[in-house]
Amino acid sequence: MMIHIYYSVAKLPLILNQTGANSAIAWEVQRYDGWYNNLADHNRGATGAALVRLFPAQYTDGVYLPRQEPHLPNPRQISNIAMSGQSGLLSYRNRSVLSVAFGYHVWSEISESRRPGCPPEFLHIKVQKEDPVFGSNSSQPVLLQFQRAEWDLSTGNSPNNPRTQVNHVTAWIDGSSIYGSSSSWCDALRVFSRGLLASGSSQDMPRRSSSGYLMWSAPDPSTSPGSQELYEFGNAWANENIFTVTEGIIWFRYHNYLASKLHKEHPSWSDEELFQNARKRVIATFQNLAFYEWLPAYLGIPVTSYPGYQKYVDPGISAEFEAAAVRFGLTLAPPGVYKRNRTCHYKSAVNNDASKSPGLRLCNTFWNRNLLRELAELYENDTSRLDLFVGGLLESQEGPGPVFSSIILDQFERIRNADRFWFENKQNGLFTEEEIQAIRNTTFHDVLLDVTSAEEGDIQRNVFFWVNGDPCPQPQPITSSDLHPCTKASSMSYFDNSSKAGFGVTVVVLFLFPVASYIVACVVARVRTARYKRFQKKLRGSTTDKKPAHETIAKEWLGHNTAPRQVALAFNEKTVLQTFDENGSLLSSHSLGNQDHLNVLISNDHQHRALLLKIPKEYDLVLFFEDVGQRSKFLGHLRSELEGRILTVKEMSEKEILRDAVTRAQREKIVETFFKHAFSKVLDIDKSDAGDLSNRTREALQCELTRVEFASVLGLKPDSLFVESMFTLADKDGNGYLSFQEFLDVIVIFMTGTPEEKSKLLFSMHDIKEDGFLSKEEFTSLLRSFIDISGSALSKSQAEDGIAAMLQAAGLDNKDSFSWEDFHFLLRDHSAQLNIKGMEVLGKKKLSRQQQVSFIKKNSSSAVEELTHRPEGEQDQELRQRQIKKIEQSNPKVYVRPQRERYNRNPVQQWIQQFKRFIENYRRHIICVVIIYGITAGLALERCYYYGLQAHASGIPETSMVGVLVSRGSAAAISFLFPYMLLTVCRNLITMCRETFLNRYIPFDAAIDLHRHMAIAAVVLSVVHSLGHVVNVYIFCISDLSILACLFPRVFSNNGSELPMKWTFWFFKTVPGLTGVLLLLIFAFMYVFASHYFRRISFRGFWITHHLYVLVYVLTVIHGSYALLQEPRFHIYLIPPGLLFLLDKLISLNRKKVEIPVVKAELLPSDVTYLEFKRPQGFVYRSGQWVRIACLALGTDEYHPFTLTSAPHEETLSLHIRAVGPWTSKLREAYTPEKLQEFGGYPKLYLDGPFGEGHQEWTDYEVSVLVGAGIGVTPFASILKDLVFKSSVKFKFHCKKVYFIWVTRTQRQFEWVSDIIREVEDMDAQELVSVHFYITQLAEKFDLRTTMLYVCERHFQKVWNRSLFTGLRSITHFGRPPFLAFLSSLQEVHPEVEKIGVVSCGPPGLTKNVEKACQQMNKRDQTHFVHHYENF
Repeated sequence: MMIHIYYSVAKLPLILNQTGANSAIAWEVQRYDGWYNNLADHNRGATGAALVRLFPAQYTDGVYLPRQEPHLPNPRQISNIAMSGQSGLLSYRNRSVLSVAFGYHVWSEISESRRPGCPPEFLHIKVQKEDPVFGSNSSQPVLLQFQRAEWDLSTGNSPNNPRTQVNHVTAWIDGSSIYGSSSSWCDALRVFSRGLLASGSSQDMPRRSSSGYLMWSAPDPSTSPGSQELYEFGNAWANENIFTVTEGIIWFRYHNYLASKLHKEHPSWSDEELFQNARKRVIATFQNLAFYEWLPAYLGIPVTSYPGYQKYVDPGISAEFEAAAVRFGLTLAPPGVYKRNRTCHYKSAVNNDASKSPGLRLCNTFWNRNLLRELAELYENDTSRLDLFVGGLLESQEGPGPVFSSIILDQFERIRNADRFWFENKQNGLFTEEEIQAIRNTTFHDVLLDVTSAEEGDIQRNVFFWVNGDPCPQPQPITSSDLHPCTKASSMSYFDNSSKAGFGVTVVVLFLFPVASYIVACVVARVRTARYKRFQKKLRGSTTDKKPAHETIAKEWLGHNTAPRQVALAFNEKTVLQTFDENGSLLSSHSLGNQDHLNVLISNDHQHRALLLKIPKEYDLVLFFEDVGQRSKFLGHLRSELEGRILTVKEMSEKEILRDAVTRAQREKIVETFFKHAFSKVLDIDKSDAGDLSNRTREALQCELTRVEFASVLGLKPDSLFVESMFTLADKDGNGYLSFQEFLDVIVIFMTGTPEEKSKLLFSMHDIKEDGFLSKEEFTSLLRSFIDISGSALSKSQAEDGIAAMLQAAGLDNKDSFSWEDFHFLLRDHSAQLNIKGMEVLGKKKLSRQQQVSFIKKNSSSAVEELTHRPEGEQDQELRQRQIKKIEQSNPKVYVRPQRERYNRNPVQQWIQQFKRFIENYRRHIICVVIIYGITAGLALERCYYYGLQAHASGIPETSMVGVLVSRGSAAAISFLFPYMLLTVCRNLITMCRETFLNRYIPFDAAIDLHRHMAIAAVVLSVVHSLGHVVNVYIFCISDLSILACLFPRVFSNNGSELPMKWTFWFFKTVPGLTGVLLLLIFAFMYVFASHYFRRISFRGFWITHHLYVLVYVLTVIHGSYALLQEPRFHIYLIPPGLLFLLDKLISLNRKKVEIPVVKAELLPSDVTYLEFKRPQGFVYRSGQWVRIACLALGTDEYHPFTLTSAPHEETLSLHIRAVGPWTSKLREAYTPEKLQEFGGYPKLYLDGPFGEGHQEWTDYEVSVLVGAGIGVTPFASILKDLVFKSSVKFKFHCKKVYFIWVTRTQRQFEWVSDIIREVEDMDAQELVSVHFYITQLAEKFDLRTTMLYVCERHFQKVWNRSLFTGLRSITHFGRPPFLAFLSSLQEVHPEVEKIGVVSCGPPGLTKNVEKACQQMNKRDQTHFVHHYENF
């Protein structure tokens, strides 16, 4: 039976109780959450209370595992049998549909346990293929998703405490379905004006929802527009169907009706007074209707009268009531309902497809009243296996059966009797006897008349039944066939193809961030390089090669795999074709004056732009002009320059020209083959190493060398006097080129000739007249040529004095002309050097170690060490003689000694010894690395263990196990690495700790290396973290909202919607997603710009991007503060190191803001800038330490590190800064005279430091070896000065001997070091310092020229007691230092020393060679070498 509800407000007299002089609320206001209703047990009946049990639990294990197949039949089969009844059957007792609707509302008032539990537990139901609704012919099984309800977490631990579900609303009939089950929920429904509930656009309708927070049963997301179309009710399930919506609207109107009535009668009452009085009356009315009107009608039996308040009764909802008894009412719903007005006119319902039906469709199945036989077969005739719900259905006919009725009646009686706020309880002071009686007399019929426009007679008196004589009988029973068919079950993909494409593209874009940052870095590097080149060009000024005024612009083709370069072409007065680059620097010269015939090939296609100039005995010059006019112009210049000579021009295709062209690279390969075959004829080189005699090789043997190529192989300039003399001597035919035979004739003498033949050849190079004599000027020119090619820093007068001393020592100073015999007499002491059968050319054939550098003992009166080349046998003999003679020396010198037999260990023993020394050298590093990465791994594993095995309450093990484990484990590791990485850059803290006992346990020198390794590990873990979240996002996008609500209870509320958030939500609409994307972008730029290549090119780019660390830490804190899975932890790790880092920064900032005046500035050779500035008050440092400076003229935000070259005892500080980059070049420019005049004085500096480094530990060793290369010599300048000063003032320190090795390409690069060494030599009275210079520029020159340099050096030393090349007493060596031999000799000279400290500073190649030598020496069971190094 169906009744229609009209929506208009009528009037109803209301009996009100007015108590209290000052307030209309004179009673205890009932809480919304049901708490404190029972004064003894406050939680009874409250929200979140556990269900009670009337019978013991029937779990499989007695604790929590449910009974399933095969113990019970398939639930879907039971449903298909029990609910396969006929539609349209009439009620036995003529119950109306309103009885079903009101009962459903009452059920939602006292019980709500349908919310899924956390962690999610699934009991998916298998569906048979023949299922009428969900059946499928697919081979894949069909499952109906079923998630277990939420339970009390304090239960389910043992058979004595089995799992019990939770009731999410109050068990009391207290209006929670109207006002909500919490005060905040109620506040969200109120307008706080006149005691009313909030209405929508119409005053008689509730407000529509702006979110889904107030509902747990949202509409189907695939067919409905969303929660914005729903009403806001106190009942979370009120929007589930039209009947629940109707009930919600009725009670919404009834409250506002009463509140409005009270406001008219008591206009002075406040909103709260009006609201609470209206609420009290609504709750009482609802209690009366539910218990005394609906319950008897539903059960068909009378209810007991009110016995009074019974505080010992538990009102809790029983599991039997919730799971079985109350659900019987759901089987009474009809297939549809009619719509009528007050005149009994029935209106058709319009369906979604615009068709019409006689009523509104309710899509459901119907109770099968004849199900006993089929169920008996399903349960195998075993009644003991029957479920309570199925058994209750079997005994129910006209209404709930005896079992269901008993359970329902017991539940409602317990609720009534235990409710302290029940309207009939006279002890609570809510109502008077008259008010109670008035409430008892109120029926649901009266409520409907009050809230609708219906009048008396329009609705039957007993709205829960229809009897004869009641208004508007329905036309006929409505059946399913009369109504619009229900929508068939459908499926939808949470992650469709468009989502997959967008998700994939986004992930790819995220991981392309490094590529994008690399491109940006390349652009920045290119711009910086171009600016630096322009700056260098500006500095060069007039020193660059000047381009002639008349020139032609073209592009030179360099090969198929090389981009063409733009060049300017011009002829000089000697008919030499010159090419210049964009900066005006000379690229190449091609002599055309001695050519009788030239061939020119020009292209006849592709716009006629190509031209090939074939120059005999040189590479082909291929040019591309802008157009044919430019090419014709160049040909005209070429003809005018070659007047009188033959110029042949031939046309061919551009492809043929490029195919036949011999490029510069090909020419270099030909010349290389030329030299290989030349030396293979002289040296012991396998012919196969020289290359096969292919066509290209034969071409090489037929080619002739130019002077430039000849000078290149010698490593000298083409205009060198030595090159000119030797080239002229070898060029017998005088054609300006060297043929293979001409070159070979000279090489044979150099390589295999006797000393007499070599000296004769050398003499002949300057015997231009070929009369066998050289004048004094010519002879002096010969000696001068060797001094010139050495790059000596000697002045002309010093060189002339040195040559005169050489002649005087040989007794040749009175002669005006010199014969070959005189010259050979001058070389008499160096016949061994002239007798060497070896050559070092282009690094292809190195001298053996015994033929290279040796340190040999000198007599005690000499303070220098002489370089000799001796065969190995002679060295053994000399060393044995020295041991026999036992010459007493006050200061033994270092020398190379051959290995003894006891060093010849087998490889396993050497490896063991090397491993032991490695552990001894790096034990501090190993311990620190183990501790750091051990903590990192421990934190990661702890999180993995927690989320994998212990976090059951979160539901993670059942959802995204792999993704969450990876992301949370890596996040824990990152949370440790990133904060504690800050400690590695706390320079002030490190410098202070170096002076404490901690230096014995922590390798502070490796702070930057550790910072780099931790950063690499952190970024790798960040990528792993991101990959884990990629998996998580995909899993989350295909997971139901009930699962996500378990994982992220602070983000999602389970409102019943099965549609999860799209992947865009996780990436771009959440705080972790947005901050994560930003962090990946920042990391990409930070790490790319921090690479060695880009840091060297654009230090400012590195400086700027690395200062994004502030943003990194802020974003990381925000990233974790959203607490999706766990409480944020990153700030806990960040606080301790962050405070130390902040303190360190404050110390630096305090120093940085002090302007330091520069006392002196000098622009030294080799682009070195010397700055001497005032020493700040309280500035204490040790030799070898470094500082960071910023020049105010260049900006105050860019600091660069430099080692102090001043000693601690000096009153001022000094730096030697070489201009090798943009900032140092600009610094040098800032101290030029022009800029000083512009600034009005020296620009001031900001100073930060000093900071400690491994160099300062030279004093910890009795013997220290200092190795510097290039600008890496700067820290040792301070150390040497400090050493000599301490020695001079009798200061006691551990170090007794220092060996200083300086490696430089040419001594002209760092003349300022010579000044410091000279100062050290003058002060070093005790000979504490042994200095050795190595000039590598001459390392690959043949022995004849090097021998002459030794001759000049030896004679200069005899006269001046100083080096010819450095002006120092320390002798200069040529080549690279033999570190292994040198360290080996130290073991012999200092056998009593257990540890020798080796400190190196320079390019990585140098420090690696030193480290390798130390490792080799540490294989022996002798002196232990400890290596400290710093790269630049």
